[in-house]
Amino acid sequence: MADITENKSLESSLYSAADALRSKMDANEYKNYLLGIIFYKYLSDNLLYEVSDLIGDGREETTVTEAQKLYEDNYDDEDLRNELEDTFSYVISPDNTFTKVMEHVNDHSFQIVQLADAFKEIEGTGDTFEGLFDDVDLFSRRLGDNAQKQADTISDVLAAISNLELVKASGDTLGDAYEYLISQFASDSGKKAGEFYTPQQVSELLTRLTLVDREYNEGITVYDPAMGSGSLLLNFRKYIKHPEEIIYYGQEINTSTYNLARMNMILHHVDTANQHLRNGDTLDADWPPSAKTNFDSVVMNPPYSYHWSAAKGFLDDPRFSKYGVLAPKSKADYAFLLHGYYHLKNSGTMAIVLPHGVLFRGAAEGKIRQKLLEDGSVDAVIGLPANLFYSTSIPTTIVVLKKDKQDRSVMFIDASKEFEKDKNQNKLREQDIKKILDTYKERQDVERYAHLASFDEIKENDFNLNIPRYVDTFVPEPPVDLKKVASDMADLDKEINENEKELVGMLSDLTSEDDDVMAGIKAIIKDLGGETNE
Repeated sequence: MADITENKSLESSLYSAADALRSKMDANEYKNYLLGIIFYKYLSDNLLYEVSDLIGDGREETTVTEAQKLYEDNYDDEDLRNELEDTFSYVISPDNTFTKVMEHVNDHSFQIVQLADAFKEIEGTGDTFEGLFDDVDLFSRRLGDNAQKQADTISDVLAAISNLELVKASGDTLGDAYEYLISQFASDSGKKAGEFYTPQQVSELLTRLTLVDREYNEGITVYDPAMGSGSLLLNFRKYIKHPEEIIYYGQEINTSTYNLARMNMILHHVDTANQHLRNGDTLDADWPPSAKTNFDSVVMNPPYSYHWSAAKGFLDDPRFSKYGVLAPKSKADYAFLLHGYYHLKNSGTMAIVLPHGVLFRGAAEGKIRQKLLEDGSVDAVIGLPANLFYSTSIPTTIVVLKKDKQDRSVMFIDASKEFEKDKNQNKLREQDIKKILDTYKERQDVERYAHLASFDEIKENDFNLNIPRYVDTFVPEPPVDLKKVASDMADLDKEINENEKELVGMLSDLTSEDDDVMAGIKAIIKDLGGETNE
């Protein structure tokens, strides 16, 4: 793991670089600029330090400026260029490095086209980098209403991160800092963040649920059909013995978010041979081909109640055909679930976050749910707290599915009451995650928290999976001790009588020459049961 102090310093420096853009656009837009430019600097610095390793004194003894000079002096060396291409799979010529662009910034000769040319050169290297900077619109009028103002804005961004050491940072510091930035942008973006980010604690829970009682010492294949920024997939690296042997598959419909996931993978040092990411509509066209691979773990946080075509032709699609009906056009929740489940290995586990409606809605969804339960596909239903996500405040549920279950029981866990309130969002604590995982693994009833329901019990409930039907969280009021109530009332009466006597004595000592005042005092004493001297 990265050094915590180093990581926090890098995080704060990176986030402060956004200041140049905050006043011009919202976080959902400026994240593309900042994350893209940071990624470009990383690629550039990494290449320059490699030059110093190959023909200089080594990266530990060389500054990036010195490496730039070395690169310029030796760029005609074909062997050097070939070695760099073989190592990195991308090309940046000396004129297009971040360090060279910064020279133009510093002498006030920078023009936007210089950075655009650098992006174009990297993207032209091959499929891995094709279109990677498409969403960094360097000529947008949001940056300024003329070319000079646009160049000034981008210059400010470049300058803000120019002194950051992105390559020599220990461990996964840069990848973790990038992840931190993504989470911060998600927080600032509010509801738009649902497109690209699942809160880290929920990602951790989903990942670990699919690994319970599973051993993957020889590597693992993981799949997220709605991968967003790839953060959920990357969680597996923390819990697998040999993270370098994880094979990642992910699909994302939003091109900007897809590019973000590609950058995120590279910055976490995931070998390009181990990442299979696709920009496409998961529901519209099945991917990857099932004949090619099914997966040990499938994780997903799809858009809730998403509209899809639900065209009749999908009834012949092997993902959906065995269920006889399709998810409603206005609610694709079960379409996502069935897609992921179709791609699950017989020995694998799937965990998906969905709105509670999937547990009890009828019609087509009820038929799909019944078929899944009859097949023994549903392993657990876990209720989460409300307001965990940036994109919605509604409470959600995790459905865990398997293909190799020995029975048709379902573990119900109501974890909706256990969380930490953190600013505007609720947050799962490590103790909350551990309790869910332990309860899921043990499959034992826990009073007011969990219940293992048999298939017959679920059938009696008409295949309704609404959690309160199985987990009673009602806490009864303690019984009233009537004898104690009577005793307390007697003590109270006694105390009142004593106070009244004391008040009568105090009033009796009062005198006044005003007859009306004295008459009032005597009336109060009489009401309190005292005697007056008439």
